[in-house]
Amino acid sequence: MEHSNAQVVVDYSHPALSGLDELDRSDLFRRCRQLNIPAGTTIFGPGEACAGLPLIIKGAIRLQMSGVSGNEIVLYRLKEGDVCPLSLACLFGSGRYDSEAIAEEDSHVLLLAAPTAQRLIDEDPVFRRYVLESYGNRMQTLMGVVEEVAFGRLSQRLAERLLNIQRDGVIHATHQALAAELGTAREVISRLLKDFERKGLVQLERGKVELIDIAQLEQFSNANRNN
Repeated sequence: MEHSNAQVVVDYSHPALSGLDELDRSDLFRRCRQLNIPAGTTIFGPGEACAGLPLIIKGAIRLQMSGVSGNEIVLYRLKEGDVCPLSLACLFGSGRYDSEAIAEEDSHVLLLAAPTAQRLIDEDPVFRRYVLESYGNRMQTLMGVVEEVAFGRLSQRLAERLLNIQRDGVIHATHQALAAELGTAREVISRLLKDFERKGLVQLERGKVELIDIAQLEQFSNANRNN
């Protein structure tokens, strides 16, 4: 992972820092770390110490967890303007991550050291409000993930996921990636996709799912939701 200390004030900021005046913001940029993270990079993993509070300037980062069985589940994604709530919890909690963060796109991150983040929370009401609102919103997202995994019909959730991520009727994703999105095993997703294929809903290729009958997939999803 490429990174450097910020020595030059960049021409973009983060909404969490909008309450700082120009002098304070310039000083912060000089003292924080700017991380240029290539797509596909694992930023941190389970058991690693938290290095600071990441503010996402651009890009996309996926947070996920893996079970002892090897199954994965996607917790949430961070995009431009986001703050990582799990990093916040680590900074003021155990200090170590239970999850994994992977850059899905080339990303640029400002990493605030723990003392800096703590000072901003204590002294800057704009920063404090933004961080706490972000934390609350992500907790709602995580509650939705728990609800889906615990109570949702997997076939319905898979149909909904395919419809949500398709581009022109095509999804470029492995069965393992879809399984991680839905918090289940690859074999389960493969079996459900094969069933969809037998019903004429999709056509399967390596690393690719083509939606053959989107209308029927939507009806299938809606019917399951109402049951």
